[in-house]
Amino acid sequence: MKNLFVAVVLTLLFANQSSAVEVAGVQVAQSVTVNGQQLKLNGYGIRKKFFFKIYIGSLYAARHLASAAEAYGDNGNKLIRMNFLHSKVDKEKIIEAFNEGFRNNSPDLAGSAEVKKFLGLFTADFIHGDVVDLAIGADGSVSVSHNGRHLGTVMSAKLGRAVLAIYLGDKPADASLKSGMLGN
Repeated sequence: MKNLFVAVVLTLLFANQSSAVEVAGVQVAQSVTVNGQQLKLNGYGIRKKFFFKIYIGSLYAARHLASAAEAYGDNGNKLIRMNFLHSKVDKEKIIEAFNEGFRNNSPDLAGSAEVKKFLGLFTADFIHGDVVDLAIGADGSVSVSHNGRHLGTVMSAKLGRAVLAIYLGDKPADASLKSGMLGN
């Protein structure tokens, strides 16, 4: 009976520890569901600008993705989650950061109709504690939500790859964030 009690306590302890990992005071989920598929945390890092911590960026996928090439080649669902740490980030700053990422990593798509539609989904500023999800669907969709509220979807596999490239491309928004999202 004593062994059973110890086993139950250890199971509960490890189950609680595996449900989330704490990063900069934020609980980062070990798994999420996208389009009915459970995805596992691939990796995470903190996006910094100058001396400021802007957000925790997390990448979720069905299988471990160790490189940008693997992420681009993976046809499954993926999710990029941004847990905002900074007190306030103006939507114009986020839109400009996305534009810069598209110009740096997907110049052929920068300024396109699908990029404009994607950027048009961001209509509010972000504050500490906000969660923004960028779901890149296996069906070629890119869906955006802010604090669980669906903002919209753009059907474009090219856009999905370009969004991944902002974080994982040759000129990522933040090299240490890229490394962390790839589990390094």
